[in-house]
Amino acid sequence: MIQFKSSYSFNVLLRLIVISLLVVVLIFFNFDFIQNVYLKNQLTNTGYIINGSIVGLFLLGMVKLVTSLLFYWREERAVGKFIVNVHHENFNPSDSINKKSLIYHRYVTMQDIYRQHASINQSAMASAMVASESTRLSLPKFVSNILILTGVFGTIISLSIALLGASSLMEDNGIGSMGQVIHGMSTALSTTTTAIICYLLFGYFYLKLTDIQTNLFSAIEQITTQHLMPRFSHQSESMIHQLAELIKSLRHTAANMQLSQQQYLEMGSKVNEITANYDSRVSGMSDDIADIKELLRLGFRLPDDHTHFSDKQKTKTGSQRNSVLSSVSKSDENQ
Repeated sequence: MIQFKSSYSFNVLLRLIVISLLVVVLIFFNFDFIQNVYLKNQLTNTGYIINGSIVGLFLLGMVKLVTSLLFYWREERAVGKFIVNVHHENFNPSDSINKKSLIYHRYVTMQDIYRQHASINQSAMASAMVASESTRLSLPKFVSNILILTGVFGTIISLSIALLGASSLMEDNGIGSMGQVIHGMSTALSTTTTAIICYLLFGYFYLKLTDIQTNLFSAIEQITTQHLMPRFSHQSESMIHQLAELIKSLRHTAANMQLSQQQYLEMGSKVNEITANYDSRVSGMSDDIADIKELLRLGFRLPDDHTHFSDKQKTKTGSQRNSVLSSVSKSDENQ
């Protein structure tokens, strides 16, 4: 039994949509607070630039996550269709499957190796598939690693602005420098908050994406081990196992042949009995026919020797028979 979740990607995609809607609702009901923290009373454009960069990087990673989820959703459907075809014992289980899917590529690769009469290395194929698909997650992995660092970077920049304001405050004793200090501290907190929230959301779905990839790769390797390797492998152990199965089937066939032979012998004995009964009945019929012939000979007063006659003798015998019949008829009329 293959352990495989055929709708894992779809469920994660629905979860992403639901959480995104909840975030939009929270932003809508807390828009005044967000406006006061992120938009109002900004002395410099530092907060806009850093927070905008964090949100932009987060949205870029989420777009890549969504496209990857859609891709693996199609892959899961292809694997599910392949499993159904295998269970139905189709000669070509890759029928009606997307030609660009990973499972179709695995099946065609094993077919090519089999036609070339070479040994199939499943570990090498699995490593090649993992290496090829790891490039698909390079951007989400980069975003996941860099998001928290952008928050730290924004904090450092904002604290630098606050320190500059504190330095000016100590020199000039002005109110403007105090506002710069407060602005720097506020920007540091806002950038850190933005980075943490984006990192939590993105990190969760990035981990789910890696789980989806692991689920898909595991299903492909299970299919390869349980169904494709026995079909295309030439290993000695598999050949010995096939030979044992062949000997077992031959034994079963021999037992059936012995049973059939016994049945044929019984049928032959019955045929012999029927033939003997038929011969006895035929012999009895021949005796009856001989008696009938004797009665006819006596009734028609035929001679005893009537076996081999020439044409003239047959004609003479016929005339004599006619004369006898006529005399018999005359005697009957006289009576």
